[in-house]
Amino acid sequence: MTDFKTLDDLGEIAGKRVLVRVDLNVPVQDGKVTDTTRIKRVAPTLRELSSRGARIILMAHFGRPKGHANESMSLRPIAHKVEEVIDQRVHFAGDCVGQSAEEAISTMVDGDILLLENVRFHAGEESNDGSFARALASNGDIYVDDAFSAAHRAHASTEAIAALLPAYAGRAMQAELEALEKGLGNPDHPVIAIVGGAKVSTKLDLLMNLVKKVDVLVIGGGMANTFLAAKGTDVGNSLCEHDLAATAKQIMIEAATQNCVIVLPVDGVVAKEFKAGADNQVVDINAIPADSMILDVGPNSVKLINEWISKAKTLVWNGPLGAFEIEPFDDATVAVAKHAGDRTEEGLLISVAGGGDTVAALNHAGVAREFTYVSTAGGAFLEWMEGKPLPGVDALKR
Repeated sequence: MTDFKTLDDLGEIAGKRVLVRVDLNVPVQDGKVTDTTRIKRVAPTLRELSSRGARIILMAHFGRPKGHANESMSLRPIAHKVEEVIDQRVHFAGDCVGQSAEEAISTMVDGDILLLENVRFHAGEESNDGSFARALASNGDIYVDDAFSAAHRAHASTEAIAALLPAYAGRAMQAELEALEKGLGNPDHPVIAIVGGAKVSTKLDLLMNLVKKVDVLVIGGGMANTFLAAKGTDVGNSLCEHDLAATAKQIMIEAATQNCVIVLPVDGVVAKEFKAGADNQVVDINAIPADSMILDVGPNSVKLINEWISKAKTLVWNGPLGAFEIEPFDDATVAVAKHAGDRTEEGLLISVAGGGDTVAALNHAGVAREFTYVSTAGGAFLEWMEGKPLPGVDALKR
């Protein structure tokens, strides 16, 4: 049972104007879309609404035009890529409000799809302006939000508009929220979280929230070095935020009071330089050479992490264990990802992962499809893991 309405709650919608907020902020190079993942995620919602005879009006942002029209950030080229993915004509309007939007909408027939120009061409979008939200709402009869990746921002097309029209979650939004509920909202215990990445400073809120919610917290990547150093381990020439030693200790104390086990590397793959194929060796974590840096966790650490995963029923993952972009420092991330993927496939683990580097790492390991859910929402996923409210989600629950 969800506390928001979905497409299942829509009645007869043939002929109705359905405003759908999607995330089409996709990577573009030389005018061509290089990754269609976000478009593919919203395709089921668009196909379903179209087949039910709705007149679908898409709202989206692209880039940071700062409230002014900017041809280099127009959604027009992206309309063609949406057409390709859903195999259906997508019409385009030169503005998201006003005469050009009204004229394009007035010519629509049942099942049509129309993409409005970049909502961020208007300053009212990012300021969550009520009059701009009303102008957007006048384009439709029903509001559907299918852009979880924009849910952490209280903008006119994600938050204010939801109070002006009957509001529903699209299929991608629904899948994301249901997966997140299984991950941290109401998970099966034991729960294990893997948090990697370069710096503790970027994930303080995340770590403090997780030690209160999970049974085991694995810390990898450069951030593990800060925890090791705080415990008195000499990490040599490794990336390390020595000034955050007191903070790392505070997180470890909080974990102990919450009965959360913190798992740190017991060995590391070290090299004197950070480059592909650099001479490297595996050493015990207490024997890091002064002139070397830890670039991945070692095989004994992988064995330890995988043993904890084997005991868990739920896994939440954000951030790689090592410098996975460069071989051979991807070994640990790949080995742990494959083990988690296998456990998931066997029905023994619910695995939820998200964050840009995490998605890239799981794709690199070839296991993204084996995970229960992989979120393409960077900032929104991180803020959800930090326990922060998401305005775009809360708006659907009103």
